[in-house]
Amino acid sequence: MTILLMFLGLVALVLINVPIAVALAVVATIAMVATQGPDILPNVALVMMDGATNFPLIAIPLFIFAGAIMNASGISRRLIAFASALLGFIRGGLSMVTIGASMFFAEISGSAVADVAALGSILIPAMKRKGYPAPFATAVMSSSATLAVIIPPSIPMILYAVMAQSSVVQLFVAGVIPGILGGVAMMGVCYWFARKYNYPVEEVFQLKRVWTTFKEAGPAFTLPLIILGGIFGGFVTATEGAGLAVVAALMIGLFYRELDWRHLKEAMIEGGIQTAVVMLLVAASVLIGVYLTEAQVPQTLAAGIASITQNKLVVLAILNVFFLVIGLFLHSAAAIILVVPVVMPLVNQVGIDPVHFGLIVTLNLGIGQQTPPVASVLVTACSVAKTDIWEVSKVNIYFIAVLFAILMMVTYVPAIPLSLVELFYR
Repeated sequence: MTILLMFLGLVALVLINVPIAVALAVVATIAMVATQGPDILPNVALVMMDGATNFPLIAIPLFIFAGAIMNASGISRRLIAFASALLGFIRGGLSMVTIGASMFFAEISGSAVADVAALGSILIPAMKRKGYPAPFATAVMSSSATLAVIIPPSIPMILYAVMAQSSVVQLFVAGVIPGILGGVAMMGVCYWFARKYNYPVEEVFQLKRVWTTFKEAGPAFTLPLIILGGIFGGFVTATEGAGLAVVAALMIGLFYRELDWRHLKEAMIEGGIQTAVVMLLVAASVLIGVYLTEAQVPQTLAAGIASITQNKLVVLAILNVFFLVIGLFLHSAAAIILVVPVVMPLVNQVGIDPVHFGLIVTLNLGIGQQTPPVASVLVTACSVAKTDIWEVSKVNIYFIAVLFAILMMVTYVPAIPLSLVELFYR
């Protein structure tokens, strides 16, 4: 009964526009006081502080900051120029450039919202000027940005690893193949749209221009080599790799001579704001997670579903539906920290690999970033493009279908996410 009242209270607070992080903290605090008395209040602050300062979580502000530096120092613009020279000769090539740039930016920031904020302000107006309809341009930017939560390093994966006590590095490796498949499939959708609606060819292919833009963007290409090479090679942890990302982005920004104090200050402010949003959600979600754990909710849920079926495929189908619904209403960070501790006993009981399940959770919540009413990434893209969210959603449904197809493949063909993990780590 208490859990039902908590859920209804959370929904009521969200409906009156109380920020989700605040709503989570309020509901959890009231529940803890109601069941344990006011003496528990001093513990509330300690739980939130401890939850938000977990060592692996330090990677989140560092990756966000690295992405902000990339945008402020001209790195993003050079990457876009190279991708345009490489793909601009294909009909609808600029939309493919958007996907390619998003995939590369994902390797630095790990945040879909940061991806849209950094690249959307450049690429959406560029597509509109070339004659692409605004809803299509916005949908491409929004959906391709979600690849940032699949391709390593991924902030949702870091959060999941902390909550599930799983390996961050193995999760990163597991995301490589699904991320590439998703990007290629989205490019195929763009080409289909371009052929159907006669979208333009941006430029004639010139090998000289490809070489020139490659040389200009060359230093930026060292970023994923430094970050992912260090993490996958076992030289650094994910958190240390995030620190390397900041240092490398700063050095490359100085090399390009576009990163002055004003741009660095703007990057620090932007990174600080994004970090504050995520970490406040983390702290509030940890608080409610502690209460649910003390109330034995995860164990009760696991026992209830396990009494119905022990079949892994059926359990995965149930969890997919559950997370798709949760993704409609919760930010991905809040959903992971709130829900993952609840379902992990069930996942372990039926023998689902935690790394495999991490990819499933990440993809589900990535789809949630594109589906209203919350749709954090879609809303950001529409805000940048000044476009109606429902008009964009009519186009975006095709790209959501791609993400759903990848989700089904990852869920029922475990070799897709786990083949590289098995090769290098098991």
